[in-house]
Amino acid sequence: MEYLLILAVALAAGTLSGIVGTGSSMMLMPFLVIFFGPKQAVPMMAIASILGNLGRVLAWWRLVDWGAVLAYSATAIPGAALGVKSLLALPARAVDVALGLFFLSMIPVRRWLARHELRITRLHLALLGGPIGFLTGIVVSTGPLSVPIFVSYGLEKGAFLATEAASSLAIYGAKVATFEALGALPVEIVAGGLLCGSGIMTGAFIARRMVLRMSAGTFRHVLDGLMLVSGLSLLWAAARFA
Repeated sequence: MEYLLILAVALAAGTLSGIVGTGSSMMLMPFLVIFFGPKQAVPMMAIASILGNLGRVLAWWRLVDWGAVLAYSATAIPGAALGVKSLLALPARAVDVALGLFFLSMIPVRRWLARHELRITRLHLALLGGPIGFLTGIVVSTGPLSVPIFVSYGLEKGAFLATEAASSLAIYGAKVATFEALGALPVEIVAGGLLCGSGIMTGAFIARRMVLRMSAGTFRHVLDGLMLVSGLSLLWAAARFA
């Protein structure tokens, strides 16, 4: 019953992340922590994220901006590997507070960038990839961090979803490889990650039809709503476990 529940939540999470580019970890992690424990949930979610992002790339394959992916991944991949190694050394509560405040601040920042028609370049993507990759190695997901960055690069809807997913695929691949090198991927964790990932991947194809019918304005409003929920959730979690 636990696995069936997790699969159902993964399907819903995959549909959400397939629409806005992130959110699957926020929905799945509470269930994974309850059933498997926090130390097992982090690498399990990393494996699931690989399949989830692969699903979004396959759903929007023709719209991937590979130049942006390469620029971002060049620094994000080593950053993610370093982040995994630093995972146990940093206080989780401090990271939650910092990320929560960042997500909330990115709502007005994204709107300001759009209003002034300022655009992030590939050089900016390379500069930002390293620190975001490092944070992704430490926490379960920094999707709401990469969302405003790729939107400010000028991508929307399918192009945004595909390019952000391809970049995240590289980061989570480095993260899982580092977990494997550290001996943190026993068979049960791999199996649980594959189960979650299959649900998320299926959700990405369900979401494709919704995104095609969605206007660019509605898409941006959904992104803002997700960043608001993400920021408040992280601040609540930090306060709860203070």
